[in-house]
Amino acid sequence: MDQRPVTDQAPRDQGGVPTAEAGVSWRLAAPQNAKTQALVVGGFSSLPTGRALFLEFTWKDEDKKGSGAWLDELEKIAPVTNADGREEKAAALAFAYTGLAKMGLPKSSLETFADPFKEGMMQEDRLRRLHDRRKGQWLETVIDGGPKWSANTPQRGALTEVESGQPQALTSTGHKEERIVTDITVHALLLLYDADEDCAEKWAADVEAKLKPHGVKVVHRLPLDLRLDELGIAREHFGFADGISQPIPYDADGAVTLKGSGPMTRPDKWNGVPLGELVFGYTNGHHEKAPGPIVPASKAATDAGLEPSDRAEGFLDLGINGSYMVVRELKQDVAAFWKAMREGAELIRRRDPDHSGHVTTTWLAERAVGRNTKGDLLCPDGYLQPTASGQPENDFFFFDRDQYGFGCPVGSHVRRANPRDGLAPTPDQKQTLLDAANNHRILRRGRKYGATIAVPVPDQDDKVDRGLLFICLNTDIARQFEFVQQTWMFNPNFATLYDETDPLIGPAGKMTVHEKPLRRRIDVQTFVKMAGGDYFFLPSMPALKYFASL
Repeated sequence: MDQRPVTDQAPRDQGGVPTAEAGVSWRLAAPQNAKTQALVVGGFSSLPTGRALFLEFTWKDEDKKGSGAWLDELEKIAPVTNADGREEKAAALAFAYTGLAKMGLPKSSLETFADPFKEGMMQEDRLRRLHDRRKGQWLETVIDGGPKWSANTPQRGALTEVESGQPQALTSTGHKEERIVTDITVHALLLLYDADEDCAEKWAADVEAKLKPHGVKVVHRLPLDLRLDELGIAREHFGFADGISQPIPYDADGAVTLKGSGPMTRPDKWNGVPLGELVFGYTNGHHEKAPGPIVPASKAATDAGLEPSDRAEGFLDLGINGSYMVVRELKQDVAAFWKAMREGAELIRRRDPDHSGHVTTTWLAERAVGRNTKGDLLCPDGYLQPTASGQPENDFFFFDRDQYGFGCPVGSHVRRANPRDGLAPTPDQKQTLLDAANNHRILRRGRKYGATIAVPVPDQDDKVDRGLLFICLNTDIARQFEFVQQTWMFNPNFATLYDETDPLIGPAGKMTVHEKPLRRRIDVQTFVKMAGGDYFFLPSMPALKYFASL
């Protein structure tokens, strides 16, 4: 089972470029494709540049009537792109809880959103789960001074008493909740995708100028880029191929998801997840329709195209064909990463000169990631051979191929982010553990920002702000994104390890590399720091039209 050949060097053409495009991606059937934002089904790979515009609504709460007018203006200059075809440029739009409240969404509707969204990422319990803050202190995986932006969601805990004129709230542990406020408040996130840098910059400037008279202010922005290298490979700033392993949704109830020429009603063997894991209104991994928010029935909501809800009489379905969007601005220290890998490799060679001639800086960096720089999975005998089209192979299991991590270390970033069947204790548990892992999958849509650092990487940080705007879609923030972060990425006892976290995005600590006859163990530093983040609602096209009527 899953015993495909491996090779020490992935076959590509003489220049190292993949020989063909990847297979046809999944898509949505009509009419759902016209009702869903295009970001759900693709990352706009044909549009390599873009801008992330973080928006604040500056009108006073008592003046919020008619606040949706800015969406009419946005429709003229940067219409949100639906999923019915490829566009010359594209846009996506998502709202934080505070943004929807500021827009005037009825309280009866706001209360139907899931708790993580209503509480926001900066809520004390959530920060602890995400390994951002504990005991009143920001952890080393957050930038100095704490995050610079969030939605600044109000506390929602049980009120206990008033101190200094402010009501105090209780966390899940029963102590008084600390209100965490960032300097920048973000109510909505607008993502713009374009063909070249000049066009993207002009488009963003035009959008900012048009929205400003409507009380919508751009308070933070990031340049987004796929930054393809000379080999045509999309890489993140550490230099590794990115965005390879993604869930493939299917719809067992009908023909909503398509691939190639037909519907996808059965799961892909390796990466199949129910559509309801990624989009509201469809069956999820618990065999129920993923519940999204609802809104009281009204003429405006009906005219916008919202359909009756099957959750409550007199309400319309605001969530269907939408999703929750997790956003985290992650600053990368590229110089520190490669310096640590170089020093770790030198230490291994000094300690074991007779058996470590193969240990280089790149060899060790690949073990931290779990793939080589081209994206091919590490295996005990080399690398997993690419597909016939020259793309990194993503159809594989861990248990039979590399159960103990002699190729791809059990604590590597790849295995923590998606352990597949690798956590199975016995062969008869492989499918059970694979199914369990797939119930926590997320759909990633992030892009990097900031200038690519020179190669070879210098020892000292050049002080350039660079990193990843992490974006993922899921319908259950707690069971999907937060679970992955808490239980896999930052779990010190993940798999067979002890007192280790993700070597790529975790805090300073140890990294174990299993080899025969020795086990290697080196120190890793903090290479990635969170600079801001929050939870957003990515609405359907009818929901966007309804918001414009508020």
